[in-house]
Amino acid sequence: MDIIKSIVEKIKQYDRIIITRHIRPDGDCIGSSMGLRSIIKTTFPDKEVYCVGDDEAEYVKFFNKEDKNDESLYKDSLVIVVDTATYDRISNNKEWLSQAKELIKIDHHIPVEDYGVINYVRTDFPACSAIIADMLFSCEELKIDDEGASSLYTGIVTDTGRFRFRGVDSKLMNVVSKLLEYNVDIESIYMNLYTKEKEVMKLQGYVLNHFKTTENGVSSIYFSQKTQEKYNVTAEEASSLVGSLSEIKGSLIWVCFIELPDGKIRVRLRSRFVAINEIASRYRGGGHAQACGATLHAKKEVKLLLAECDTLLKEFKEANPEVF
Repeated sequence: MDIIKSIVEKIKQYDRIIITRHIRPDGDCIGSSMGLRSIIKTTFPDKEVYCVGDDEAEYVKFFNKEDKNDESLYKDSLVIVVDTATYDRISNNKEWLSQAKELIKIDHHIPVEDYGVINYVRTDFPACSAIIADMLFSCEELKIDDEGASSLYTGIVTDTGRFRFRGVDSKLMNVVSKLLEYNVDIESIYMNLYTKEKEVMKLQGYVLNHFKTTENGVSSIYFSQKTQEKYNVTAEEASSLVGSLSEIKGSLIWVCFIELPDGKIRVRLRSRFVAINEIASRYRGGGHAQACGATLHAKKEVKLLLAECDTLLKEFKEANPEVF
């Protein structure tokens, strides 16, 4: 509670607050950004509050209403970075960031780097949006509007896989129940998040017909630029299909490789029971223990990463035969 008070006091000290997040935004970083902006603007209506980022994600466009990023905003401002473990992954021009007077980090990933004057990290919450909501409900002074509550709810839903992943507990659901006291249109949120374009559904069929599985049960799919063009989908839409491999019995690790126009390969890794974030960190990535990402610079690294995952899964099987 003391650190929440410290963050609120910092907000009070500044006329201009900029909220930003990590590169390649997901639902949680956008939800926590939008929710925090709502809290600050609703509680302190005279303050300038901006949500910014240098890139965007297609599937959260329905509620991603970020502001125009401008260098002139940063001088003498307070910057709050949400859902971002390391400074390098902040989706902002670093020269612009350096002009801010102070920076605060609010995050739920495994602590890697303290880059703020205040670093508020809660790994006991499965989503950064839940941390922001908990801050709201822990401080009587803070307020939020319906749109902000909807943003936080959306962030929590996306990062918990609709409340299916580890980390979902009574503490989280208590926060969610309080958000639902606001006018949150759950049906519309789920429609926007989980209905797919016809092209993406056809690509999902491609996944089911072309995925590969290693000796020890690592399932994977590779989306070349040619395949993405054939099915008329974006890299973001292709990467969203990583969950299509989650229901393969005996496969505790699944990986989606997406070839990008610049030749790099975006990787989305997911697992059950097994921590895979250390492997991701060796390939220029990171994230949660069982949900993370990486970036490959050459196709030969695909085999290397899959081999590491396969070895990890083999060791896990030997140590935990009861799981199988």
